Amino acid sequence: MVVKVAGMSAEVAADAPEHDDNRRFARHVPVMVAEVLDALQVRPGGVYVDGTLGDGGHLEAVQARSQPGGRVLALDADPAAVERARERFAPYQGIVIAHGNFRDLLEIAERHGFQAVDGIVLDLGLSTRQLGGGRGFSFSDDTPLDMRFDPSQTLTADDVVNRYREDALVRVIRDYAEEPRAKGIARAILRQRPIRTAREFAQAVAGVAARGQRINPATRVFQAIRIEVNQELASLEQALPQAIQMLGPGGRLAVLSYHSLEDAVVKRAIRQAAHTAAAKVAVVGPKLRRPSPEEVRFNPRSRSARLRVAERIAGR
Repeated sequence: MVVKVAGMSAEVAADAPEHDDNRRFARHVPVMVAEVLDALQVRPGGVYVDGTLGDGGHLEAVQARSQPGGRVLALDADPAAVERARERFAPYQGIVIAHGNFRDLLEIAERHGFQAVDGIVLDLGLSTRQLGGGRGFSFSDDTPLDMRFDPSQTLTADDVVNRYREDALVRVIRDYAEEPRAKGIARAILRQRPIRTAREFAQAVAGVAARGQRINPATRVFQAIRIEVNQELASLEQALPQAIQMLGPGGRLAVLSYHSLEDAVVKRAIRQAAHTAAAKVAVVGPKLRRPSPEEVRFNPRSRSARLRVAERIAGR
């Protein structure tokens, strides 16, 4: 997850402007805010968790709806996002902000006194600010290959691109980009080494990656490298059972994903929990919700969003 996390939409990267200008990334528009509030049934006095703080769009909406008396814990793996949020939300009531990856959700929540919560939101998309943050997330970037959500972690995109063996690169591209030309792309990367910037990387793979798609052919390969660097799918697989365990009776989990790999993990976790007596859940409303045509027109980067919602069954 994005990451935030956790994870970034492939289409989000494709929408990055040709000339990277941080001023263009100054404002992040949160996705499906009304739908998330409705899905979580946010109410005054409720207790909630935002496991993917980002630029704080969902946090702000949940906090406002939960007042008076509501409490919200928000966390993010990106320390820069945490620092900005602590400054921005300092005057707000009932907000606790913590640095950490949502794979440690249960431990972080217990440390801050959040148990049996009424709702949890996970937005797995990368924030607009991260796209323009000079970490190599956008293939229009001339900045070094990094792609870490948390700069304290060791592995970087440079390590993956320039040090992985061919078979390891093929695995990453095949499994995380679902790219049929994974071997050819891996060999193109090896031929172009050393590759130092995101723009160089995009140029190295664009001639080999499958064309004829509505998104840049390098997009899915960027997605694959970013998932590998941040172990996004593994973190999501760890986070979802913890989130479900944290819900009180009637509590709800809302997850926004942006590509099929993330959505498959979410769908599988909800299905498994539906058959688990210890923390049983039920799908709420449509199994899959998408942004409205109006939202997509206003915010094209929302077009790939998928929202799934589950509710902890009372009495379990």
